[in-house]
Amino acid sequence: MAEVEKLQPRLVAWETTHACNLACVHCRAEAKYHPDPNQLTTEEGFRLLDQIASFSNPIIILTGGEPLLRPDIFELADYGVKKGLHMTMSPCGTSLTRQAVQKIKDVGIVRISISLDGSSAEVHDAFRGTPGAFDATIAGMRYCVEAGLGFQVNTTITRRNVDDLPRMLDTVLSVGAAAWHPFMLVPTGRGRAIQNEEVTPEQYESTLSWLEKISREQPIHIKPTCAPHYVRIMRQVAVAARREGRPSPAGPPQGHPGGHPHGLHAISRGCMAGDGFCFVSHVGEVYGCGFLPVLAGNIREKPFPEIYQFSPLFQQLRKYDELGGKCGYCEFRVKCGGCRARALAEAGDYMAEEPYCIYEPRRKPEPEGD
Repeated sequence: MAEVEKLQPRLVAWETTHACNLACVHCRAEAKYHPDPNQLTTEEGFRLLDQIASFSNPIIILTGGEPLLRPDIFELADYGVKKGLHMTMSPCGTSLTRQAVQKIKDVGIVRISISLDGSSAEVHDAFRGTPGAFDATIAGMRYCVEAGLGFQVNTTITRRNVDDLPRMLDTVLSVGAAAWHPFMLVPTGRGRAIQNEEVTPEQYESTLSWLEKISREQPIHIKPTCAPHYVRIMRQVAVAARREGRPSPAGPPQGHPGGHPHGLHAISRGCMAGDGFCFVSHVGEVYGCGFLPVLAGNIREKPFPEIYQFSPLFQQLRKYDELGGKCGYCEFRVKCGGCRARALAEAGDYMAEEPYCIYEPRRKPEPEGD
């Protein structure tokens, strides 16, 4: 029982609605312009938050689609705050009017994330499939600064914007963001259609190495997401520094003004799917993450704590020694784990070797004898 009690999520992303006013080319959710009539009701949302709070105290990310298109979103956020949960939100920047930003702040949300995929309208609007999205998003960020609402910028990296990253950094700094979270594309949902736009494994490695370097030089927190290799690279840099007698690079800042025990910036391991993180869909389906379309259960059928702690899928995802290929014997398997969603997308097996990792583990198992 003691081991089970330790199985608590650090972050839970809840897709509050499938509706969205954008048409992003890489959308995981393949969102529509109108909500699904079968989405969780307000009462079901309250029950989900009750169940989460009954055994854990994670960061809750209210996402979508566009969460601000859900009429009861502030009611749900307020309920979660009163339950003692740390509520955050991931709205589309185009929906951030001054009034919306003030409501988000008034309800007790202390951090939101806003997607920006290019340093110019030309790049960002092409990603978002909506002319004017860049200008509206920048305006939304300015409203956040005016209101004193903290926000991070999320950027999905593909071949179309990988060379734009230095300019993106300048943009992120100029708009007053508290953090920058570059996401490596996972080809699921609409992202399958632009799978040929993924950066190469070599670009993946060099991009993460560049991000690790600038993370030690910039005044804001920089944390790649859907990029478990980053944990390995951080550790390699620290080990190299110690061997050369240099100070070990400083790790990411821990904690935040809200005092959450996990911290918005905490990096525990690379792939947290089903082990520290999970995703709840707009109809109550629970997945390891939003990019890993393998069902663990549905909260309309089983309580959330039971799904998170006991689902066969999540139990398997926590068995790092059972990972396939070189991931299974890599010395970084516990801290990195490889992207399980990318393994599924590329190999059809979520326990398979991470296909975009160029690192060769130090030890390779001896072949079994006859």
